Amino acid sequence: MTFVDSHCHLYADQFNDDRNEVLLSAKKLGVDKILLPNIDLDSVDIMHNLMEQHPDTCYGMMGLHPCSVQENYREILIQIKELLDKNTDRYIGIGEIGIDLYWDKSYLTQQKETFLTQCKWALDLNLPIAIHVRDSFTELFSCLDELNAPELKGVFHCFSGNREEAKKALTYPNFYLGIGGVVTFKNSKLAEVLSHEVPLEKLLLETDSPYLSPHPHRGKRNSPEYIPLIAEKLASTYNVSIEDIAAISTQNALDLFPKINQNV
Repeated sequence: MTFVDSHCHLYADQFNDDRNEVLLSAKKLGVDKILLPNIDLDSVDIMHNLMEQHPDTCYGMMGLHPCSVQENYREILIQIKELLDKNTDRYIGIGEIGIDLYWDKSYLTQQKETFLTQCKWALDLNLPIAIHVRDSFTELFSCLDELNAPELKGVFHCFSGNREEAKKALTYPNFYLGIGGVVTFKNSKLAEVLSHEVPLEKLLLETDSPYLSPHPHRGKRNSPEYIPLIAEKLASTYNVSIEDIAAISTQNALDLFPKINQNV
């Protein structure tokens, strides 16, 4: 039984003291592949180091996170694109990209431009995207509708929307929903949304480590070691075995991110 953690910030400072131990522990639990979305220029070097040290486990993406979009965003985008062009073969996708209006709404126009620019890179390079959307489904869907590119593929990372948002997300034919610790929260309605609107063939597992730890670790550092807890909750939600969740979600990840197909 193997799993893919499709969204994990293992390069974050929270793992500085035990990064290798976490990797080993996760692997013992069947988490064989860990996908690393970039967020800004500061996260690039340590992400590259992880990719080089663990080439059969850690796979990087390249992109600019919406919360990293500031006044100099165009200059940063140029540098992100240079990294992408220089290392296209080593990146499995474009991400983490999207729109976030939770913390700051003042950069909405710039976030939209940044998101659409990176979507066009993904189309040009035939790479999937990892979308961050927080308090911004309306704006994000509007961008995708404006782009009108049915061949675009990707995942709505850390999906926690309602039934209408789930249905809308799945109108984009080549997109999946990334499901993490939120589905285990006692006050979350996500399991109900999934059971009514989302087939298993459209789900990826993720932790978004070090954030959003699943129950019973909520409030503590998240880790790829907790992927089986998310799988257990989905198994009960869909009334299938955890082995089914592992097999289907892993195949979904391989379908979306074909560059991780080796050595599974």
